[in-house]
Amino acid sequence: MLQYHGSQMIVDHPEFGKGNAFNDYGPGFYCTEHIDLAREWACKDITGGYVNSYSFVHDGLKTLNLNQYTVLHWLALLVHNRRFRLTSELMAEGEAWLEDKYLLDISNYDVIIGYRADDSYFRFARAFLQNSLSLEVLDQAMHLGELGEQVVLVSPEAFQNITFQNAEWVDGSTFYQRRLERDRLAREQFVTIQRESSSNGVFLMDLLRGEVALP
Repeated sequence: MLQYHGSQMIVDHPEFGKGNAFNDYGPGFYCTEHIDLAREWACKDITGGYVNSYSFVHDGLKTLNLNQYTVLHWLALLVHNRRFRLTSELMAEGEAWLEDKYLLDISNYDVIIGYRADDSYFRFARAFLQNSLSLEVLDQAMHLGELGEQVVLVSPEAFQNITFQNAEWVDGSTFYQRRLERDRLAREQFVTIQRESSSNGVFLMDLLRGEVALP
């Protein structure tokens, strides 16, 4: 299995224990199976970056695929790991409720597969916690703009199974614009479905009040 990691540097030896603790799923090595997504992620601006390519042996590793769970499980992990600015008591109560009801124990897994919370996804998550976005629309928003999934190596065993192949320079003038365009498309589609959505959906306040039963 080929995996790609977009970065502003060549990463020829991914090391367990490094990485930002405030990433979506905590510290780990974040990759994707889609090389064009990695090219976009490598370009934080027009200066460009690198796509690092790896062979990855997945056999025998314990994998948590968040696509097999609800969007609330994904959101619980996100609020647990990312730095959220909680601007109201409702948001703080919603964060605590999510972690209590839906936070998965990821400590026994080697690999995590799930959505990547870039600027657009982060905006959608905040809107739900602000009670301005229904659960149904949040679920739809996860598929907007094909913003992509990530494969995250989180255990020593997973790092032993990844081997660097090569690094490719990415032209920022091309792929940074593609990244912006993908994000713009997701935001436009989000506004459209939000306008067309019913106010009768399930909102955070409904969940906190126990008015809706969810799995």
